[in-house]
Amino acid sequence: MNSNLPFQSQNLSGWGRYPSLTCRVFRPERGRDLDALAGVLPRGMGRSYGDAALDEIGGVAIMPRMNRLLAFDDEDGLLEAEAGLSLAEVGDLFMARGWFLPVTPGTKFVSLGGAIAADVHGKNHHVDGCLSRHVEGLELLTVDGNRHWCSRTDNPEWFLATIGGLGLTGTITRVKLRLMRIPGPWLKVQHHAAPNLERVFQMLSDSSVTEPYTVAWIDCLASGKNLGRSVFMTGEHIEANRSGGDLLLGPGLKVPFDLPSWILNPVGLRAFNALFYRLQGYKTKPFLSDFDSFFYPLDKIGSWNRIYGKKGLIQYQCVLPEACSFEGMTRILEAISAAGAASFLAVLKRMGDSGEGMLSFPMPGFTLALDLPFRGESTLNLTQRLDELVLRYGGRINLCKDACLAPASFRGMYPKFGDWLRIKAELDPKWVLNSALARRLQLDRGL
Repeated sequence: MNSNLPFQSQNLSGWGRYPSLTCRVFRPERGRDLDALAGVLPRGMGRSYGDAALDEIGGVAIMPRMNRLLAFDDEDGLLEAEAGLSLAEVGDLFMARGWFLPVTPGTKFVSLGGAIAADVHGKNHHVDGCLSRHVEGLELLTVDGNRHWCSRTDNPEWFLATIGGLGLTGTITRVKLRLMRIPGPWLKVQHHAAPNLERVFQMLSDSSVTEPYTVAWIDCLASGKNLGRSVFMTGEHIEANRSGGDLLLGPGLKVPFDLPSWILNPVGLRAFNALFYRLQGYKTKPFLSDFDSFFYPLDKIGSWNRIYGKKGLIQYQCVLPEACSFEGMTRILEAISAAGAASFLAVLKRMGDSGEGMLSFPMPGFTLALDLPFRGESTLNLTQRLDELVLRYGGRINLCKDACLAPASFRGMYPKFGDWLRIKAELDPKWVLNSALARRLQLDRGL
């Protein structure tokens, strides 16, 4: 690493705004800047929630300016681009040409490199897997300053350690990704009310549902006979003619300041959730939706994380194996409801095959993701209780969203950590490349 680069001191956090650390930051503009930054933690657009893209000791390289489009084959959809290119830019460039991302998370403000380092999944994971399944290869800048092409045939173990590896094996500089052909910028969407957890599990598991995108908004504060009541949503690409100008909606509202914490109280949230269930659960007829409204509804609200106030939030996402998912999710929802800590942003999804990456989050089963307004010790105590339940039922926590998992819990959740650690020792034996998450989980201390 070139210590003469103009690093600047800056307070950084993940999208959850907890924790916040003072880091040395540099924004590379050209390839030679990147070569000088070998061994500096890469950071995309800052949408991982916790401390995965923070390093208060070694520095952080913020990548979005490294976003050149290098090549595109309009016959088979193979895209080659620098890793700083965002999912939003991919959509803007290719949707009008009939191409879209084969897998997308819930925000488009993510870089390609960051999405691969987190091995993101979407509403179609049970059908199409993680984004990494559609990655043909990537260029990895390692701490020694060398660049290596990694794929399933070239340096395959390095490839599998890097997808889902949270930037700790090196900097992804270039990506080849195969896009998906689509008929147009519209989806046919349908909502179904599910009065309890048992019913929404049935809906998510129904083999007669042919739509590739399925997800359930779930009321984490409901209890008793209404525990787990949900709105089950399906979507599929459709060819439709509709006039009225630009179909791709950009960000609309913006939260201009931190809202006071008392707004997100259990009474108000329960009322909101009950209203949402009634309004959305009884849209009995299919309707058309543009891409942004279906895939990225929160992107329309700029700085929506400020809704949670200055203390921020913890996004808690777990996955449980299919055989014990219903029982485990019941126990988890009971704990969350009793604590009155969940927000209005909670989703339940069915997962497909395990991710290929050694530290990939997905596994066959069901995943629950929700936002917890950060309330200090009480929130940390709750996440610890939830972690114990996840461990008991053989599940794991999504590392790119995590901010509080304990080292022992991590080791119980990720059985391929030993394989990943072996590759890390090959690529970076002195742990030059580090992060706040790696230190918290004590990854450098081995098994």
